[in-house]
Amino acid sequence: MNRQYIDIIMSTFLLFLFQTGLSQSIVNTVHNLSVSGPGTIKAESESEICIFCHTPHSKSPRQPLWNRPDPGSYYTLYTSSTLQAVPGQPDGASLLCLSCHDGTIALGAVLSRDEPIAFQGGVTTMPPGNTNLTTDLSDDHPISFVYDLSLATSDGELVDPATLTGPVQLENDRLQCNSCHDPHHDIYGDFLVAPSKYSELCMYCHQKNYWENSSHKNSSATWNGSGNDPWFHTPYSTVSENACENCHNPHNAEGRERLLNYLTEEQNCLNCHNGNVASTDIQSQLNKPYRHDVSAYNQVHDELEEAVVQVRHVECEDCHNPHAVQQASASAPNANGFIMGVKGVDSNGNPVSDIQFQYELCYRCHADSPDKPASPTQRQIEQDNVRLEFDPSNPSYHPIEAPGKNNNVPSLISPLTESSIIYCTDCHASDGAGAPAGPHGSVYPRILKYRYETADYTQESYQAYELCYQCHDRSTVIGNMGGMGGNSGKFYKKVHRKHIVGEDVPCNVCHDPHGISFSQGNSTNHSHLINFDISVVSPDPRTGRLEFVDKGDFRGECYLECHGERHSPKSY
Repeated sequence: MNRQYIDIIMSTFLLFLFQTGLSQSIVNTVHNLSVSGPGTIKAESESEICIFCHTPHSKSPRQPLWNRPDPGSYYTLYTSSTLQAVPGQPDGASLLCLSCHDGTIALGAVLSRDEPIAFQGGVTTMPPGNTNLTTDLSDDHPISFVYDLSLATSDGELVDPATLTGPVQLENDRLQCNSCHDPHHDIYGDFLVAPSKYSELCMYCHQKNYWENSSHKNSSATWNGSGNDPWFHTPYSTVSENACENCHNPHNAEGRERLLNYLTEEQNCLNCHNGNVASTDIQSQLNKPYRHDVSAYNQVHDELEEAVVQVRHVECEDCHNPHAVQQASASAPNANGFIMGVKGVDSNGNPVSDIQFQYELCYRCHADSPDKPASPTQRQIEQDNVRLEFDPSNPSYHPIEAPGKNNNVPSLISPLTESSIIYCTDCHASDGAGAPAGPHGSVYPRILKYRYETADYTQESYQAYELCYQCHDRSTVIGNMGGMGGNSGKFYKKVHRKHIVGEDVPCNVCHDPHGISFSQGNSTNHSHLINFDISVVSPDPRTGRLEFVDKGDFRGECYLECHGERHSPKSY
């Protein structure tokens, strides 16, 4: 019996098994490279199906009955700062797959034939496209690495490999191409061993913290065809159905590190959050003149970076954990679901891996960071560290961490009281009715939610100081007593009305809206957030004094010069 006859018998027998088996036959998939194959890449006349991978004779020493030469290529491997595994050069089943899918060996090059099998249209190697992975595997899910309990434990978000007894299995304790792909059956598309819908396949290995309750897992928002780029991979219609693949592409990812659909980090978020898919249109906020400018930075953020940001940058993932974000409300100062699962800095300057309070997130960049933004106002006491400005030990501060020091603030608008705590985002947030929560972008400087004029000689109006008047009653502040009597009424009329209305002096000239550090100020001179803007207020030319002295019971004295008028002392 000659070899060709044996080959025919073997191929016929294998074909019979495929056609009569319980699973879908390879005959009807693009891995049928024979002339009868359904795909566009197929042989000119070769009728045998199995021969492109297997042969009973003249085979490679590799199993199973391998009929192709080894690629012999050196591969560029996937790498990431968060990768705990140690990928090696492809081996095992992965190397067999790459003998076609790296595009270096002719598809018709088989060991059992002296000449390569000819393909239609002059095709030789795998044509360019998603199926040609090339020898650069840095944009593909890592393969050929040992997946053991030690790896799962050190990673913290991988399952115990002992549980992989279903469709996803390891080959000699290594994850290989055939852990996710079955080359003989294409039941779920892309020859996957399990459905990609709801990322069922991914979940066999990956168990991301917070994911079960996250918005990205449970959202019913519908895709409308906004992702048309060749690397964009969204096979299903809703966010929940696409799950991981809303952001990640296991092969040919443009953002190689962490296999993101887009190299530009924010585009992985804004492809949904631009009004096309998600209900929140963040893109329009980021187009405003004052914003957390995520487009100004690329490839700077890293998940393993220190909690205290060393080099100034801002990306969506600095404030949002896409695996954790959810619709969960909270009251100040507690962190809500939108910023769940992100790192921060606590009130003592210590790093925290999972913030409890909103201000801990803001402190990452605006507190102890060596590259933090500077104060926009030249103050008598300079302090750019907002953690020190909001310290409850301070002589005065806005109540971000704790209720304020002043237990008698007649101007507060209900339901605010002297015991209230507020968020940073009560002042710093996107402007406009219906704007999405958070400090994404604003038409007002410093990403303020409402207008707040700081220029000297600003004419008083509700609009000019709308930010202040969200919490402090305007009629009370500028002197319409509203039922107040005694020293409180006199103080508000004499101090606020005289300066804000009579002299066109902005609130910002006298009041530092954050607070005054106890290491720099004291309760006598820096109560009530008094910290003068020295571009407007100067020391008394005779005595050199520049201070406010709190006399208590809504009384005080100023020693300074402002608008050419000497206040030494000026009693209120």
